[in-house]
Order: sequence, then C-alpha cells, then structure tokens
Amino acid sequence: MSAAPAAVPQAPAERQAPAEPQAVRMPHAAVVPMAPANEGLFATASADAEHIRRLIATAWGDVGSTWGFPPATARVHGYLLASRRPLTEREIRLALGLSHRAASLALAEVAAWGLVERVPEPRRAGSRGPAGAAWAAIDDHWRWFGRVVEQRRLRQGGPAVAAIEGASSAARAAADGRPDDPDLGDLRMWLDDVLAFVRLVDRMAALMARVPPRDLERAMRLAAQVPDYTMLRLLDLLAAQPDGDVLPLLDALARLSPSAAPGTAGLFAGVLRRLEG
Repeated sequence: MSAAPAAVPQAPAERQAPAEPQAVRMPHAAVVPMAPANEGLFATASADAEHIRRLIATAWGDVGSTWGFPPATARVHGYLLASRRPLTEREIRLALGLSHRAASLALAEVAAWGLVERVPEPRRAGSRGPAGAAWAAIDDHWRWFGRVVEQRRLRQGGPAVAAIEGASSAARAAADGRPDDPDLGDLRMWLDDVLAFVRLVDRMAALMARVPPRDLERAMRLAAQVPDYTMLRLLDLLAAQPDGDVLPLLDALARLSPSAAPGTAGLFAGVLRRLEG
C-alpha cells in the first residue's frame, strides 16, 4: 500500500490592507490631500478628523478672502479653530503644506487681527530645554467676529471714508468756484450723500465692535427668534414716525437703569397691547 502524499503547505493568505477612509467633501471647498502621519499633532490625530480639519482650513481660506484676509492667513486661522488646541508653527506648516516663511507671516497677520493668542507650548515627554511657543485660536465666535469687524473697519473703512471725504471737499470747492456748472453741482450733491452713507456704516461697525460678546450674542439670538413679518412691521412703524418723536423715545429708553428696565419693558408691552385692542 503506497504512502499518502505529503500535504503541500498552503501559502498564507494575504492580509487585506485597511480600506482608505473616504474623502469628505464640503461645499465650495477643494479636497485637500491627506498627508501621512508625522510627529506632533498628526501622530495621535484621527486620520478622518485631520482630513476634515484641512478641508475646513481650505474652505476658511475661500471665505476669509471675502473678508479681506490673505488666503494663507485665513487657512491658518481656520485650521487653528478646527484643531481645538494650541499648535506650534511647525505643526501648522506641516499640516497645511506651507513654507516656514509663509506660516510665520500668516501667524503674525492673524495675531495682528487679534484672532489668535501666543501661549506656552505644552511640554512633551523627553523634550529638553525650555518650552517653545504655540498658538491658540480665540474660540469664542462672538469675540473673534467682533475683532474681524473692527479690524476691517480700521483697515478698509477708514481709508475709504478719508478718500470720499477728500473727493467731496474737492467737488465742493470746484462747485463753489463754478456755480453755473450743473455737472459739478450734481456731483457735489451725490458725493455728500455717499459720504453720509459711508460714515453711517463706519459708525455702525464701530459700535458693533464695542458691544460685549455676550450682549451681541443675545441680541442676535433674540432677533433670530422674531418672525420676518414682525420685524418688517416694526421697520414700517419706525419709518412712519417722525424723527422728532423717535429720538426722544430712544433717549428715554437708554436712560433707564438696568434694574428698572425689566418692569418698564413689561409695562410698555401692556400699554401697546391695549392700544392695539
């Protein structure tokens, strides 16, 4: 009886490589290639979370350009916001693919806007020497939004107002010298109107920047709860009143003490309901 043939050893089954995470697409944002894990932040970060953080940074760069930010500056701000912790300049430039110079300039610019703060770098095990510097984003949305408004007013609104003031003065002087020129007279009137408009917008932006973040948040939240119909009716009622009646009312309301305001508001609402009936 012949011996059974020896069993042929089977080749070990090939191990399946883990599936690549699907790229997450965000509206109006280019897909950012995911970099391999590196030192620092990337060594412990979730790959999917890190990919989304970079997508947010790219989208923030697009949005920030409409606010007057250089794209790299806005990307750095967006990445710091999404990272939710202090980061060093090296971690930021590795994540966003920036040069040392570009990352340093972007951090200096976003710090000048008051949107990030320089903080001590968290100590790492085995590190030698004094701790370096890191950057943390201002995480309060209302605080950094107010700073964006104020810096845009200073950097863009101020020069625009000054330029229009100069043009308005030139038109006024020219029109005074040639009162028979209808074109100069029309231009002078138009520039005076434009100047009044930009001064009003500049003042509103300055006031918004001075409102404490929590007060601004509450005002916006309350406004969001008012139905559109009610808001439009209020504007219609305001437009129907003479300035001489509205301004004293606003002045009287502003003089109320905070302790008396709640009861006064309820009394005022009751009077209005009776008038409506």
